[in-house]
Amino acid sequence: MNKKKMVNLIIDGRKLSVKEGMTILELAKQEGIYIPTLCHHEALVPYGVCRLCVVEVIRKGWPKVVTSCNYPVKEGIEIKTASENALRTRKIVIELLLARCPEEKKIQALAEELGVKETRFRKKDDNCILCGLCFRVCSEIIGVSAISSVNRGAGKEVTTPFKENSDVCIGCGACAVVCPTGAIKIEDIKSRRRLDKWNTEVKLKKCKACDNYFAPVPQLDSIKGKTAVLKDLLERCPDCRRKYTSSSITKAVEPERKS
Repeated sequence: MNKKKMVNLIIDGRKLSVKEGMTILELAKQEGIYIPTLCHHEALVPYGVCRLCVVEVIRKGWPKVVTSCNYPVKEGIEIKTASENALRTRKIVIELLLARCPEEKKIQALAEELGVKETRFRKKDDNCILCGLCFRVCSEIIGVSAISSVNRGAGKEVTTPFKENSDVCIGCGACAVVCPTGAIKIEDIKSRRRLDKWNTEVKLKKCKACDNYFAPVPQLDSIKGKTAVLKDLLERCPDCRRKYTSSSITKAVEPERKS
């Protein structure tokens, strides 16, 4: 196996030799250097859309501001994670986000962190920063593509086709898990799971042992087709599944103990 080439660089005054292929953000985390992010998630390929993770890179004497999440380390570069240019850009980005989502706690916290008390831009009443994590995890990880980005410019949004109930959504909730602002809400009401932002409802499965509803039916059907998990186990909630498995193991070993 070929070993990765090492590159020499400077980050915030530290001279380092690091493996080729890693990004500046990965290097910063490795070195304990904080860089704010919103659209970055380790489960997904770096996207660089929120622009909050910008740093200044000086290469061959020429400085430029780049997104650290998808900019690879290179031989001889100098990285300044908190230079005047980088911080100025971050402040403008957070101002724009604060104008779009003025009530979002995550955005407010980042604005305070960057010393931005108010935005000069006209405020909207939104709760989505258009980071793309929700539709990317739905497509790239879950493999469903129940939601997507539509329109351009000021009219851009994330929604289901024609803003109607999605017939392909499996109700897994991965979109809500990766959402950095908590804009996606999921509510389980009796036998239904409701995803208000996507105008979508899915049925919940009733446990065959305790009669409690525990997981979306489409998600369980998807698991059945992808794994070798026994169908009987998927008919039970996690608590009853553990009890069932434990009981099955006990019954299997009892004859050996008696003998």
